[in-house]
Amino acid sequence: MKADNILIISFVSLLTIGLIMVASSSIYIAENLTGDPFFFVSKHMLFLGIGIICLLIFLYIPSDFFLRTDWLFLLLSLTLLIALFIPNIGTEVNGSLRWIDIGFTNIQPSEVIKFSIILYIAGYCYRRNHEISTLRSFMKPLALLTVISLLIMSQPDLGTSAIIAALVIGMLFYAGISFFQFILLLIVVISLGVIAVVYTPYRFARYLAYLDPFHPDVVLGSGYQLSNSLISIGQGGWFGVGLGNSAQKNFFLPESYTDFIFAVTVEELGVIGGIFLICMFLMLFYGILRVGWFSMKKERLFQSYICFGVFLLISIQVLFHISVNIGLIPTKGLTLPFISYGGTSLLVLMSLLGIVFRINNENKLI
Repeated sequence: MKADNILIISFVSLLTIGLIMVASSSIYIAENLTGDPFFFVSKHMLFLGIGIICLLIFLYIPSDFFLRTDWLFLLLSLTLLIALFIPNIGTEVNGSLRWIDIGFTNIQPSEVIKFSIILYIAGYCYRRNHEISTLRSFMKPLALLTVISLLIMSQPDLGTSAIIAALVIGMLFYAGISFFQFILLLIVVISLGVIAVVYTPYRFARYLAYLDPFHPDVVLGSGYQLSNSLISIGQGGWFGVGLGNSAQKNFFLPESYTDFIFAVTVEELGVIGGIFLICMFLMLFYGILRVGWFSMKKERLFQSYICFGVFLLISIQVLFHISVNIGLIPTKGLTLPFISYGGTSLLVLMSLLGIVFRINNENKLI
């Protein structure tokens, strides 16, 4: 099957499943919060429409354009991150300063930075391809990663910081840093993550809840989300309770249409539905990597780095989201790409796929 067909089939399938599951998982919450049961799915459809426009725009922009302007995208993203901390600009929700209100919706700068960091690291690795493993070239992207991580951790948002760190380290390894440098980076990042958890009370409480979410001392507190997620998945069985029939989404499972949408999907569509969803993601990953591989064969290194970065970003978020939902890692708020409700994330991911489609089209002409 051609890369075009693989990408299109998996991409359209994921968007369709996402639209259905956002509608199903948010209907009662939306009615309770706004009086309109279709409030969240209506906004999701709006973002889908804007996302398609973004995809088409990036589909018609030559990929070499991003090699010349990667620094500009990075500068704009950093400006948005810094703007969060300016009074009356950043919007705080549940103790987290992550959004900028632009009237009809909120922009999440930490999602935008994922777009620009892929372009910038791809461009940097291309320009320094023959010296990327030297200490000087190796340290520059790490200094940038440190600045970005500090800004995001100040929101606070450990999950996004971990994703961006894994993204940068993975792209550098793909571009040619040594295995020793790769392992050293992993040790440093993991160590910093452990410190951030151990010395932050609410994060440590989540870790303890992860060890035994049904313990009487945590089941109604820090273990509430995970315990209800596991109950939701357990009720689904092989074939699910039926679309729209989830019991846990009815005010039992918090963030059912964002951070825990996979649990609701398995409850309603069963293990079979969950496996089908994972297969669509695997199909998408294969299509993206195939485009990147063809780019590498045609010596289009910058384009290959972009494709690998897009693959890493989506795959890491999928892995983290599903792992949280099934209790493999401690609870952390992360959306499921193309499935969860979230405007900025959806627009960023669709824009990145627009670039991948463009690269695939260019590969055919060379």
